[in-house]
Amino acid sequence: MRFLRNFNSIVARLMTVFAAVCLAVLVVLVMYSVVMRYVFDDAQDYVEPIGLLLVLFIAFIGAALKLRDGGHIGLDSLVKAMPPKVQRGMVAFQHVCLAVFAVAVCFGSWEMAITTFDDQIPILNLPEAIRYLIPLVASVCIILFSLEHLLTLFSFEPTLTLKERERQT
Repeated sequence: MRFLRNFNSIVARLMTVFAAVCLAVLVVLVMYSVVMRYVFDDAQDYVEPIGLLLVLFIAFIGAALKLRDGGHIGLDSLVKAMPPKVQRGMVAFQHVCLAVFAVAVCFGSWEMAITTFDDQIPILNLPEAIRYLIPLVASVCIILFSLEHLLTLFSFEPTLTLKERERQT
């Protein structure tokens, strides 16, 4: 359990840093594009496809990171009305469903990446498969984070949240 938590903590930090760098690059890229288009009347073609890849990465990795933090959208008024054991079961069911969905996304993304590897993103001359590797990476993170939540949920100290456990280590 401790190994997975530590490994996921490292993965989450790396993904957070990379997503922050992508966001900063996206802001600079958009500002550059606006200045080039409206001040110099010279729009650059490569800005849009790079921006799209950056937005995809930020969105997918951001969703995985929020899952780990427990900040994802949830309608938990019904869950909170249930007894604690039922709440644990419902939360466990939620994470199992998330993991199963992420596995399906992994297979679909991998298949799409393989079938589009020979195709090129116009202007960038990069393989089209990059667009499908981003959700693949995010899905692997979601599987790892869901597994961590499940192990935490059924560990010997079920009253501690994931954040409280991280503070202890």
